[in-house]
Amino acid sequence: MLTVKQLANLAGVTPRTLHYYDEINLLTPSQTGANGYRYYQKDAILRLQQILLYRQMNLPLQQIKALLEQPDFDLLYALQSHRTNLQAQIQQLQTLLQTVDQTIQHLQGTTTMTPKQLFTGFNEAQQAEYEAEALQTYDAEIVKASAKRWKNYSADEKNNILAEGGEIYQAIIAAIPQGAGSAAAQAGVARWRVHMSYFWTPNPAQLLAIAQNYSADSRFKANFDQMDERLAGFMAEAVRIYLERSGELSA
Repeated sequence: MLTVKQLANLAGVTPRTLHYYDEINLLTPSQTGANGYRYYQKDAILRLQQILLYRQMNLPLQQIKALLEQPDFDLLYALQSHRTNLQAQIQQLQTLLQTVDQTIQHLQGTTTMTPKQLFTGFNEAQQAEYEAEALQTYDAEIVKASAKRWKNYSADEKNNILAEGGEIYQAIIAAIPQGAGSAAAQAGVARWRVHMSYFWTPNPAQLLAIAQNYSADSRFKANFDQMDERLAGFMAEAVRIYLERSGELSA
């Protein structure tokens, strides 16, 4: 059993963070002593690990709370999903690292690279094209504002955004066997929604329209089919369920 201070030190957070998580019923202590001290046992400690893993994905606390409280939430499956995400990130970084090393050798004259090889590891960059094309469905001012926002990102920021988009889609693909309403699929949709804010911030109806367009538009579907033939249709269903559960869209 750990005290607030002990758990905070182990997890690399502040005691105030744990107090706040308690206040919003995200992480309640396993036991509160007569002296008011909070104590945490194994289940609470594992829950904190999940919270911090989801925070690494940039999910808002309320979304994390909703995910952890879903009746079908499976801790083991969640950890397996996190592992899949991390492996995808590692593979992406390893590929990019190899491309950087080869480019250095290319510039030093010890090897040669084709233009295509210079962009090995940036396959997920199609993500930007998907989102930019989806914007064409909406107001021209939205398209203009989104283009301006994208232009203002640095090269590193753009690469990170594109890589994150690929990771999100891979996580959603991994959740397909669990169903569109599963905790894993809904976590993926929540991440996707947050990710969309790099380009623009669609309202609920627009968010659903984008997901549905992935399947309805043959260009989008062809690109998504390269990742997984089930992904486009799955996205539309998972986003619909996400919005209905959040009360943002009538069932």
